[in-house]
Amino acid sequence: MSANKKGAAPPTPQFNLLPKIINGGIAGIIGVSVVFPLDLVKTRLQNQTVGPNGEKQYKSMLDCFKKTYAAEGYFGMYRGSAVNIILITPEKAIKLAANDMFRYYLTLPDGTLPIFRQMIAGGSAGACQIVVTTPMELLKIQMQDAGRVAAQAKAEGKTIERVTAMGLTRKLLAERGIFGLYKGVTATAARDISFSVVYFPLFATLAKLGVRDNTPGATPPFWWSFLSGCAAGSTAALVVNPMDVVKTRMQTLNKGSGERQYSSIMDCVVQTLKHEGPTAFFKGGACRMIVIAPLFGIAQTIYYIGLAERLFGL
Repeated sequence: MSANKKGAAPPTPQFNLLPKIINGGIAGIIGVSVVFPLDLVKTRLQNQTVGPNGEKQYKSMLDCFKKTYAAEGYFGMYRGSAVNIILITPEKAIKLAANDMFRYYLTLPDGTLPIFRQMIAGGSAGACQIVVTTPMELLKIQMQDAGRVAAQAKAEGKTIERVTAMGLTRKLLAERGIFGLYKGVTATAARDISFSVVYFPLFATLAKLGVRDNTPGATPPFWWSFLSGCAAGSTAALVVNPMDVVKTRMQTLNKGSGERQYSSIMDCVVQTLKHEGPTAFFKGGACRMIVIAPLFGIAQTIYYIGLAERLFGL
């Protein structure tokens, strides 16, 4: 007798991880390629400190863009992008696919997923991704900030050896072993877990508003997924910006002349408050929102279009 006869219960939907991993990887590559110059500016703004007389290397986001482009050219805006593009594939694949997996297993028998469980799913996905995110961010930040440190040194009549991702990786592995690539892992975990706790439930709520019918499995139009990703991403980015500032400063290995070193997250927080005030924790905040909004808008659109299913028949 047919299992699909009238009145029979619909089959339980299966969770297929492979296409979600592929979609997440593709989404990450496209997204980061588009927004990387903005991310570079964000890193440099967060790392610059205020001098004793209130002087700053960059007056604003636009000023940082102009000075970076004038000093390093178009390709200078993509300094460190190779590392990021290579590692963003597993990072985004883990983040997006893990969230879907945890949501699948945390869904109640009646098909509902309360906000608290959505937050647990998002936070768990954020915790999974730090295995890749921490070394990726560490290397990216050194590459992105090298131009700022070099420009500061040049103004003081000094020269600094050019930084390469491979050279830095070898140095860290030789000096500190594999754990050298995980400097700032606690700050990275705090940022990524809290970001995901805010982002994923907010995105799911906004995306659901764009679904036009009640058909099971119905998804919103691609443009609604894009707008939902932008809105949720920028909101979460602003909320966790203070921790992103701390993480960036903790992971910056090559400091400019007179710049402070930090021994722990608490030391970084205390020194930053003491010398720069609470507003320092929102340095690069607008730039980070501008980076994260299209990054996650593009990523969620690519992810939910389902390129892997269409291209590979998965």
